[in-house]
Amino acid sequence: MGRRFSHLNDVETFVTVIDKGSITAAAVALGTTASVLSRSLTRLETQLGTQLVRRTTRHLSLTEAGRHYYEQARSAFTLFDSAERAIQGKGGAIVGNVRLSAPTTYAHYRLPEWLQHFTRLYPGINIELNITNRNVDMVAEGFDLAIRLGQLPDSRLVSRKLEDASLCLLASPAYLQEKGAPQHVSDLTQHACLPFIMPSSGRTATWSLRENNRDIEWTPKGAIWTSDDVLGVISLAVSGMGICQTYDFIARSLTERGLLKEILLSSRGRSRPFSLIYPPHKGMSSASQALIQFLVNAAGRE
Repeated sequence: MGRRFSHLNDVETFVTVIDKGSITAAAVALGTTASVLSRSLTRLETQLGTQLVRRTTRHLSLTEAGRHYYEQARSAFTLFDSAERAIQGKGGAIVGNVRLSAPTTYAHYRLPEWLQHFTRLYPGINIELNITNRNVDMVAEGFDLAIRLGQLPDSRLVSRKLEDASLCLLASPAYLQEKGAPQHVSDLTQHACLPFIMPSSGRTATWSLRENNRDIEWTPKGAIWTSDDVLGVISLAVSGMGICQTYDFIARSLTERGLLKEILLSSRGRSRPFSLIYPPHKGMSSASQALIQFLVNAAGRE
């Protein structure tokens, strides 16, 4: 008797294409070419005897049959994944894969050192680090863990506090030599500030400051606004374009190298929380559990 499900590779291709939104993006994720995936989709449609995807040069969409098949196939692969997680880590060294989503600030300035130590301790664990400032849908997009900034209104997720990250104001030596340093918060209105537009609301992110033992939220204004990637304000500040607010864990290496200088130390004292979140389920893999505990401990040592 022949193999009944010999086309599972094509099914996984189909699910990945829909998850990623395009054949090109799926090809990158799977480490292959768009033409290979296109042929895979054609094989699957031939196998099933129906069209699953409408394809044009710039867009693809699911047919009604395709939508139904995608939902069922996605659920099936989730079951496969859960079965693997149930046995990972039993009888020896912890092995497995973990999908972690993190914002650019944490991914570039916190996680590299921590993950370097983690992978030495757990060589059998593979981590896919997704770097984005978008709040991913953890269940729908298949993420095991995510690091988030600020308050977490979604009570369906388990939250573990990593840290309250202290904030500071920075400017380049060249900017300060030309414009001088502000002495009071009110002086900031006379300076070139570097605002960031929050992707969730489209509003300017306020600066969290402290003046005369009172917490204040101050809205920066400037000639250049940055959106999507908050690290853009750091690059602009280093180039002498103005003043930015960021976290101490980002500022540390920049000030040590003389690229930026902290200003308005009297406004210090504010922080923002970073948390590690994950869906509550009993089938969490040993690999995910190991990474959760390691990150919580690493943040606590800082």
